[in-house]
Amino acid sequence: MHGPVRCQEHKLLTILTHNILPVFSIMVLGFAMGRMRFVSTAEASTLNRIAFLILQPALIFPLVNGVDLGSFYFDAIALYALAQVVVFLTTLLLSIYLFKCAFLEAWLLAMATIFVNSLLYIWPISALIYGSGGNIPIMAAVVWDATVTFAFFIITTDLLANRGQSAGQSLLRLVKNPVLIAIALGLGSNGLGVIAAEPLLVACKFAGAGAAPLTLFALGVILSGHSLWPTKKVAAVAGIKLLLMPVVVVSVLAWGARPELWNDLLLLNGAGPSGAMAFALAMLYKVRTDTIAPVIIWTSVLSLFSLAYLA
Repeated sequence: MHGPVRCQEHKLLTILTHNILPVFSIMVLGFAMGRMRFVSTAEASTLNRIAFLILQPALIFPLVNGVDLGSFYFDAIALYALAQVVVFLTTLLLSIYLFKCAFLEAWLLAMATIFVNSLLYIWPISALIYGSGGNIPIMAAVVWDATVTFAFFIITTDLLANRGQSAGQSLLRLVKNPVLIAIALGLGSNGLGVIAAEPLLVACKFAGAGAAPLTLFALGVILSGHSLWPTKKVAAVAGIKLLLMPVVVVSVLAWGARPELWNDLLLLNGAGPSGAMAFALAMLYKVRTDTIAPVIIWTSVLSLFSLAYLA
């Protein structure tokens, strides 16, 4: 009786120590070095900008260009998207009417509850656990979030923050965004059946390998300057991310039939911590970050054991 229990406990501990904590430790290192003032917030912001403008597009393009869309269960992705819509609207309304947030802050807080750090956190962890060919559902979630969800929030946040500017100015600014360019080129070439040249893929692989560690390190440094105290608003938003989002994902994935691995890994993705991009957009558009920052910290810490269990 105790054998299977101990085996399960050993598996959880192994996943936690060998797959999850090594990735999480990069953000902890950044947090520690920020608190000890070895690295300044200004330096970390520069690192984050380099990662966003150069390394993340290099990571995204080959992923979108080479992914086999025919291996995806699009009904599962659509249901996951439905869960995102439900949780997003719930958080947005609570933030506006209960916590009296400004609309743009509420918008980004709602983003933080549905935009998981899938590309830079869940994907590397799932690749370590399942191998690069065994985590296709996570890859599908990454492609969805990187191409649709992220693009949606980049565009809408820019438009909301620059309401006084003309449509032409906004469009010009958006078409120059490297992440959006990488997404468009990746989707376009994939749709046409054009595989990128090997030298380009090697260059992207070389540059893209630094995207996750550099972004997580910079995020840790930047977050080290914020209070960790969980206010009611922080607790509510973090609770929505860690509890409501997985519950809604499980509920909607009960509809229809597909391999159980898809349900399990999409739940794993939904249970992940808040993505750094809500914080990055808040900094970029000068939106207050005193709630978004601790939400990212607390969801990152509290999701460690749930991710190990679900994996």
